[in-house]
This record gives sequence, C-alpha cells and structure tokens, in this order.
Amino acid sequence: MTLSQEQIDFFWEQGYLKIGKVLTDAEIELYQNEYDRVFAEANRTNNYSNLASDNKSADSKRAAQRQMLQIINMCERSVLFGKLNYDERILNIVEDLIGPNIMLFHDQALWKPARTGGAVFWHQDNAYWKCRPATLLSCWITFDDATRENGAMQIIPGSHLKPVWHEAGKTAGPLKETQVDESKAVVIALPAGGIMFHHCQTLHYTQPNETDRQRRAFAIHMMQPGTRAADGNVIPVNFHHPMLRARV
Repeated sequence: MTLSQEQIDFFWEQGYLKIGKVLTDAEIELYQNEYDRVFAEANRTNNYSNLASDNKSADSKRAAQRQMLQIINMCERSVLFGKLNYDERILNIVEDLIGPNIMLFHDQALWKPARTGGAVFWHQDNAYWKCRPATLLSCWITFDDATRENGAMQIIPGSHLKPVWHEAGKTAGPLKETQVDESKAVVIALPAGGIMFHHCQTLHYTQPNETDRQRRAFAIHMMQPGTRAADGNVIPVNFHHPMLRARV
C-alpha cells in the first residue's frame, strides 16, 4: 500500500492518519495468541510495567486496581513481533511519510484489560524522548476492535506543530488541564487488525477501559537515520535500533 498526496498532506497538516484494517483475520488470531503468550510469560517473571501504578488520582484505591500494562521491545521477546516491525505494508506507508531509510526507535505493547484498563493521559511522545529533529512517527496497531469506551486512541489534530511543555497538574497525568483543549479531540476507532499513524508531537490519550472487552494494541516507533537522542548523540544502528528499510 502506498499513500496518495492527499493522505500525505493530511498527515503533515493534522499530525495523524487513519488507515483502517490491514491485517488479515488469520494474522489477527496469530498475533492475539502470541501477544497473550508474551504477557503471560511477563506476568510469571514480573517483567513488564503497569503505567497505571503512577496514577496520582485522589481515588487511590481505585487507581491501584487499574492496569495499563506495557512491554517495551516486544521484538526482543517474540520473533513474530520482530517480523511485524518489518511488514512491507507498514513500511511502504512510512516511506511515503519520512523517506526510504527507516530505523526502529522502539516498539511497545500496550494492553488494557477488560474492566480494569487504566488511562494513558494526554501527552506528546517526544516530550519524553527529546529526540531531534522531531520527525519520528508511530504506527499504532490494534488486535481487538478499539472504540472510545475500551481505549481507542484519541488525538488533537494539528497539535504536532508545537511542542508542549509537560508538567504534572493537580490531577493525574503529565499535562495541566489548561494545556489540552479536549473539545478538539478526535477518536480513532479501529477494527481488530487496523492501523493508524501519528507524529511524535501529536497530543494523544486513551481513556480507561471499563467495558467487558480487552484492548490489545502494539506501537512501532520509527525514525530517520541520523536522529539524535536527548544527550545530543546520533542514535546508532544496532540490535536495539535496527534499520527496518534502507535504500541508500
């Protein structure tokens, strides 16, 4: 799949692009099973993060019960997910957006269990990464139908055009209430096997999952060779940051 000029322009103007279903039903089942296997192993070894544990909500008891489970670099735990990072259908789109030489920054699995899934509060990824130039992009893949209610991605169109200083406010999350105009939020609902892309400075959020449906998602974060890390050094091509595609 390649993008039209209209789609490319939309991404750079709005900071996101919804593609829709890309994976086949057989692929979806395969990835669901592998996702569950990796998380089951991570649970046995306590080798994952619960992002909801950082929730500073006044309702601390309820916050403690929330689960926003994260595994960084699934590609290092699963051959199948390693192959997904090299999927031609994804890389063809990425090439249209940032060029033919594509490096992996990292990937991550983000699982919101049914009924207890926690929120990921409004943020810009590069506020934490501090990479430059800020041209990284993310491919967000769903392995379950994702709606607003169970944790579909929500974004603020055009917010990638200006970095936002992240400072914790009185409520949980990295941004003050005045830093995000939630009335402008767009919900990117996707079917299982669907994908969307967003810029590393696009403000995004996913709400708690209180439904009876889990929401398994996977994000591939990609960059151009020569990207500098927060320390100012060029991120080298290595095992952790391989070239996913090179046309030099």
